[in-house]
Amino acid sequence: MINRRQMLASLGAPLFAQKLSKMEERGRQVVDDALAALGGPAFLAMRDRVETGRAYSFHNDRMTGLSRARIATRYLLRPEPPQAGFFGQRERQSFARKDKDLGDLPYYLYLEDKCYDVTYRGAKELDPEVATRYRDSTRRNILYLLRQRLGEPGLIIEHQGSDVVDYQPMEIVNFTDADNLVTTVYFNRATKFPVKQRFVRKNKARGDNDEEIAVFDKYKDIGGGVKWPLVYSRQRNGEKQFEMFADEAKVNTGLTDAYFSLPAKVEIL
Repeated sequence: MINRRQMLASLGAPLFAQKLSKMEERGRQVVDDALAALGGPAFLAMRDRVETGRAYSFHNDRMTGLSRARIATRYLLRPEPPQAGFFGQRERQSFARKDKDLGDLPYYLYLEDKCYDVTYRGAKELDPEVATRYRDSTRRNILYLLRQRLGEPGLIIEHQGSDVVDYQPMEIVNFTDADNLVTTVYFNRATKFPVKQRFVRKNKARGDNDEEIAVFDKYKDIGGGVKWPLVYSRQRNGEKQFEMFADEAKVNTGLTDAYFSLPAKVEIL
């Protein structure tokens, strides 16, 4: 199959190039409007974020788990100029039953190259495929993309038109990176917020593709002018996988790198 970059190389007609230029210009305008709606400079300067609320897991479209959740995220400093392949986020996720406290342990720690399940017994590295999937999903998440990847070499932003999707008027934009990975994002035409995204990912076990969809809702000012969705859900191949309803979210809480590092002298299980 011919990818987008091969098509550009084979088609040099001025009219076609002009059309693509207009698609990119319009795509960039949609992105600029979204950034302004999300908080502009405040959003881009966000250093960390903590969300607490209820998390649900699903299998075969049936709920299999309910827990209280605390998800803390820290953005790493972007290199200047931006570099393709840079991964600039660490995350710490805590889940507890309703009658348990969201204390320091246990938690999951997602770093640039590895992921750990940290408990009182020590830290167990999760399957490398988990780290690969987390990294790929994060890099293609539109909110991370807007915060960390704009200006990345090879990143192409193109407007794909306007339509009504899920009963909302949308502006549709494709983000294509240097690896020819495409993420399609739907921006609400009135609010300018990104409300849905879609991409496909290779399923190595089956040899075909998984369709990954994420939905963002209930945007609120969570501090300093930063707007963030308090409701987030993920689907795979049409089946819901995860959903979180945040009761509270805060930015720039002062969390340090140490909070997103393995504890000193921790035993690796």
